[in-house]
Parts: sequence; C-alpha cells; structure tokens
Amino acid sequence: MTDYRIEKDLLGEREVPAQALYGIHTVRALENFDLSKRPVNKALVHAFGAIKLACCRTNQGLGCFVDEKSQAIDRACSEMMEGQLDEHILVDALQGGAGTSTNMNVNEVLANRALQLLDLPLGSYQDVSPLDDINRHQSTNDTYPTALKVAAIGLLRDLEREVVGLLEAFQTQEKATAHVVKIGRTQMQDAALTTLGREMSAYADAFARDRWRVYKCEERLRVVNLGGTAIGTGLAAPRQYIFRVVEQLRAITGLGLARAENLIEATQNNDVFVEVSGILKALATNLLKISSDLRFLSSGPDAGVGELRLPARQAGSSIMPGKVNPVIPEAVSQAAMQVMANDQVIAQACSMGHLELNPFLPLVADALLGSLDLLANACSIFRRHCVEHLEADEARCRRHVENSTASVTALVSLIGYEEATALAQALRNDKQSLRELVVERKLATAEEFDQMVSPESVTRLGTPLKKEKK
Repeated sequence: MTDYRIEKDLLGEREVPAQALYGIHTVRALENFDLSKRPVNKALVHAFGAIKLACCRTNQGLGCFVDEKSQAIDRACSEMMEGQLDEHILVDALQGGAGTSTNMNVNEVLANRALQLLDLPLGSYQDVSPLDDINRHQSTNDTYPTALKVAAIGLLRDLEREVVGLLEAFQTQEKATAHVVKIGRTQMQDAALTTLGREMSAYADAFARDRWRVYKCEERLRVVNLGGTAIGTGLAAPRQYIFRVVEQLRAITGLGLARAENLIEATQNNDVFVEVSGILKALATNLLKISSDLRFLSSGPDAGVGELRLPARQAGSSIMPGKVNPVIPEAVSQAAMQVMANDQVIAQACSMGHLELNPFLPLVADALLGSLDLLANACSIFRRHCVEHLEADEARCRRHVENSTASVTALVSLIGYEEATALAQALRNDKQSLRELVVERKLATAEEFDQMVSPESVTRLGTPLKKEKK
C-alpha cells in the first residue's frame, strides 16, 4: 500500500494523497494559489452542494445517470449542502480562473465521496467522473455565480435576523431611558435638550431602515444563470436541462430563484453584487456612526461625558489600573470599516469583467460573503455585549442639564434670545447652576424651570405658540 495515488490531467501526472477526497486539479490549485491563506467561505461550499444536487436530479430526470451511481452522487451532494464535507474543500479563497479551482475541488470531492458510497477505490474516475458525471451539463461560469447568489441570500437572511435583534435592543433601551433628560449636541458642542430615549429611538429607526434594505436585497439575487454553461448559450447542455435545472434548485433551496431571460447578459455582468454591497455599506455606516456615539457618550467616565455606562467586558490596560475600554463598539467599528473597504473591492472587481466573463468572481465572493459574515457577527456582539446592557448615568445627565448653556435654549420662548444669551454668558462666569440663576433673576420659578426641562417638554414636537400681548 502506498500513501498516494497517481492522477492525470492535460498537464501530466501528479501524486494525490491516497485517502484524499480531492484530486489532481485541487493539488495544482493548492500549489498555484498560496494567497490569502483562507479557505473558500463555507456558505459558498454549501451552496455549491445545492447547485450540484439540482444538476444531479435534473440529469436523473433526463435519464443521464444509472440508478446506483446517481443515488451515490445525490447523497454526496446532499452531504456537501449540509456541511459534512467542508474539511475537503481546501483551495484558497483567492484564485485565478474565475472560480474553476473551487468548482473542480467540489467536483473531485463529490466524485470521490460517491465512490466511497459505492465501495469503489478513490480516484477510479472511470466509474464516477468529476467532469463527465459531477460537472455534467455545467460550467464554472454558471455554477459559481449561481452558488454565490444562493450563499449570499442565505447569509442575508441571517444578517436580517441580527439587524432585527439589534434594533429591538435599541427599542428596549428607548423605553428604559425615556425619562432621562440630557444634553443634545451638534458638532460635538452642547446644543439643546433631548432625552436619552430619543437618542436610542433614532438608533433603532436607523437600523429599521437597514433591516428593510437588507430584506429587499434578496430580490436582486434571485435571477441566476444556471444552465447557461460557458458563456450563456447553454453549450453542451440539453434544452430540457436548461429549462428544468433552476426549478430543481428552487425546490431544493426553497428560494424564489428564476432563470435569467438573457443568460449571456447574466453571465457577463455582475453589477448586482455591487448593488447588494452598497446596501451592506449603508448598514456599516450606521454601525460605525452609532458605535462611535456610544464611545463618546460613555467617555471618561470620570473626566469625560460619561452619560452612558457601557458594560465592562475586560480590563483595558496593562499599565493603567482600573481602566476599562469600550472594546465592543471599537470592534464593531473595525468590522464596519472592513465592510466599507470590501465594497470598494467588489466595485473594482465587478467592473473588471471582460467580454463574456468576469474572471474576478472569487474576489467578489470572498469580499461579499465576508462582509455578510462580519456584519451579522458585529450586530450580534453589539447587541449581546453592549446595547442590551447599557445604563444611563442619570445623576451625570442631570448635572449636565443644570449646568450647560444647552439648557438655556429651552428658555428662549419664555425670556427671549437676548436675555437667554446674557444668561448663558453668566452661567459660564458664575458658580451657580442654571436653575439657581434663573430663579435668582426671577426669569422663572423653580417649578417653571423644572417643567421646561422635563422629558415631556424637551421631547414634544415644536414649542407652544407665544402670542403677543395687546
């Protein structure tokens, strides 16, 4: 017994580990594409399993397979779709050839797994061939982009669930902090009074928009070019196969997929991935903005804004005792920035397609699926490790309200702009609180001041109309 087997391709012979489910095409890809040191995204592998299963069952229906072989191939494809063969897909995420190495790694693993199920030697491709059987009536150029769309739809659904969870966490915080009056700021400067609940409601509404956009993204990905083979003409595929294969894929995945009316166009152009990536960038923008806000509002906590207390997740310094950093918002910010960078990569890669095919889909797949994974994980940890456990420092918020010129704005309708300006200047030069100054100058009673800075007053829409005296 040797520890390898010999396989052949158009370039010659190579040794393949005897017990490996992959074959010579994968061996060459492993040698050629030692790039990212990352495997292909697992969601793409599982989607490939579904694609190959749809092709297998379509070919079964056309009588292209004998029963025993087709049953083994069917089972192997099902196992890949369910994630049972992940460890055998070894090619690098970034590769030349428009994804051919991924397709061939999949084909070889499925062929050899089918051989195992048939109790035949690995590599006996005269019985089950990666090309003639597993890849029958297919090309990388229709299976790879279709697998990418199926994978992306699945991850979009995962992401949507996480965005919903995050917006609901902010809605819960909105109710919990509705009574906390605080300083609203513009351009990092004190501006006017608001409530912490109102700030939380704004965050929730931003993510509600993101949830809707992510949900609608699926529509952009439902049209696939499976059956178009090499360039969209359906070369080497029977007409009946072309009409049936997407129906099989729809039945297997439960997704509302449809065959492109113009298979040539759908094989050439990948702008749909740019569109979807743009939606993901919008979500990343909100994540970055809101996580930055939470970092600012929790700054200090003793010598900063300190209106929010973030949950302490870990010690913050190896030299500064007692320091706790806002590590969750920082991590979420980094994920958001990476997604923005991925968006630029996707736009460049999709614009670099030439004539009938885009050779850079592996980069698109790595960046797009990576963004989907990153965003789902970011929303999850943001919710679980930060937003759900936010606490208001109500005493700090109250002190800010009583000592900030922002509170003067609440008095403008009562005392006028000029008097309010003088009051703001006095507040900066006096050790008294605004409340004390207002009462001392007889501009309002203590009760009137409290009413003007109450949650009800600062959150109502507009200011009561002041009528001129006759």
